[in-house]
Amino acid sequence: MSIVFVPKKLRGKAKINQETIQRLLDENDQLIRCIAEYMQKGRAAECVQYQQILHRNIVYLATIADASPDNGPPATHSTSNETSASTPAVNGHGAT
Repeated sequence: MSIVFVPKKLRGKAKINQETIQRLLDENDQLIRCIAEYMQKGRAAECVQYQQILHRNIVYLATIADASPDNGPPATHSTSNETSASTPAVNGHGAT
């Protein structure tokens, strides 16, 4: 059973830490392997339950990521000098 599935009476009481996230990622890896194996054997119908669990895990991880204040986008900000040096300036030359 997926570690994301928690009975209603226990929801909201679990601590989200790096270990929990890693366990989910490992579980997702296993689910993907299992789905791929079933697909190779032509047993697509059996994949549905695993796909549902995988989807639930991914949505759960996305919710954690969205709620985490310290998970901003990677720092790819460029200064104005870098931007103007890498982007050709449009000074009316060659414009039609």
